[in-house]
Amino acid sequence: MCTCITDFLTYETTKSVVVKSWTIGIINRVVQLLIITYFVGWVFLNEKAYQVRDTAIESSVMTKVKGFGIYNNRVMDVADYVTPTQGASVFCIITKIITTDNQVQGHCPESEKRFTCTQDSNSEFCVYFLTSGHCSGILTGRCVSFNTTMKMCEIKGWCPAEIDTIKTTPMMEVENFTIFIKNSIRFPMFNYTKGNFLPTISSDYIKKCNFDMVNNTYCPIFKVGDVVRYAQQNFTKLADKGGIIGIKIGWLCDLDKSDDCNPSYSFTRLDAMSQKNAVSPGYNFRFAKYYKMENGTDYRTLVKAYAIRFDVLVNGNAGKFNMIPTLINMVAAFTSVGVGTVLCDIILLNFLKGAEQYKAKKFEEVKRTTFLLGPNLALYNPNPARSRKEKMTVKKT
Repeated sequence: MCTCITDFLTYETTKSVVVKSWTIGIINRVVQLLIITYFVGWVFLNEKAYQVRDTAIESSVMTKVKGFGIYNNRVMDVADYVTPTQGASVFCIITKIITTDNQVQGHCPESEKRFTCTQDSNSEFCVYFLTSGHCSGILTGRCVSFNTTMKMCEIKGWCPAEIDTIKTTPMMEVENFTIFIKNSIRFPMFNYTKGNFLPTISSDYIKKCNFDMVNNTYCPIFKVGDVVRYAQQNFTKLADKGGIIGIKIGWLCDLDKSDDCNPSYSFTRLDAMSQKNAVSPGYNFRFAKYYKMENGTDYRTLVKAYAIRFDVLVNGNAGKFNMIPTLINMVAAFTSVGVGTVLCDIILLNFLKGAEQYKAKKFEEVKRTTFLLGPNLALYNPNPARSRKEKMTVKKT
C-alpha cells in the first residue's frame, strides 16, 4: 500500500536535450514563425476565427420592372412582358413571342412537317405517333388534308395547331428596362436585421441612380443590359433564345463593427450549359389568354414566349466575437507550434551528421534485469552469482 502511494505521489518530467546547431535552430524558428504567421494572419485576421458565425440567413425579396417597348407595332408595358406579376425573387421579362390566335376545341391536322403522311385514314404512320406525346393534341390515328398539296396526322385538341417555327425579332428595348430590387435580411442568432436600402440612400438618389460596379455599388436599380453584360453574355443572343440570369446578393457581416454589414452584388448565367446544347437552347414557355364567344364557346390565344428569367439569390453569414472559438483556436495555435520540434527531431535522427550521438543523448535504455532487481542491488551488487560464490567459500573455510 505504501509503495502504491509513493508511486502515485511522484512527479515525472520530460528530458530536454539542447542541440547547438545553426541548421536545426534556423529550421526550428522558421517553422514556428510560419505556423504563428498562419494562425495570426489567416485564421484570426482573415477568417476571424475568434467569432461565432450565423449562416442561417432569413431573407425576403421584392422586385419591380419598369420600361416600355415596341413589338409587332404594339407598345408593350410591364403588364404585357413581365410574368409572374407578383414581383417575387424569380421573374421573367419576355423578349419575343409567337402567338396562335382564335384556338377552339376540335379536330384538325398537325402543323409540324414530321407528321406529314400520305396514306388513308388507316395509316400505320399516324398510329405510331399516338404514343410519342410530342404533338399539339391527342392524335386520332387518321391522316387528313392540311392543304391542297399535303396531308397531316389528325389531332384532337385546341385548333388550329400551333406553328412555332415562325421567325420573329426580339424586343430590343428590353436592354434599357430597369429592375428595382428590395431585399431585407435577418440573422436569427444575433437578432440582427438590415436591408439593401442603406442609410445614405435618399429618395432623390433612387430616382437618378443606376447600379454600377464602381460609382454606385449600393444602388438597388439595375439596367437589364448592364446585368447581362456583368454576367458576360451577349444581349442580342440572349434576347433571341432566352436564358436564365442569376443576381446574387451577398451579405458578409462583421457585427463587431456597427457599419460593416453591406450587400455585394454579383451576376452569372445559371443555364450556361443550355446555350451549348443544340437540342433545347435558351429558355421559353407557353401560356394562354382565354375568351368566350357570344354563343358560349371558349376560345383562346396561345403564346409561346422567349424570355430572360432573373433569379435573385441571397446568401450570407454574420460573425460576432465569442470567447469559446477564441480559446479553441488559441489552443490549436499553441499546439501546432510543436510541429517544429517534431520536424527537427526527424532531421536530427536521420539526416544530419552525428545522428547516433543525438540518439544516445535523447533516448536512455533501461535493461530489463536492472529494472527487476532494483536500482540499489544493481549499484552495490552488480554480479550476484559471484557474491554467492564468495559467501559459500568463506563458510566452508
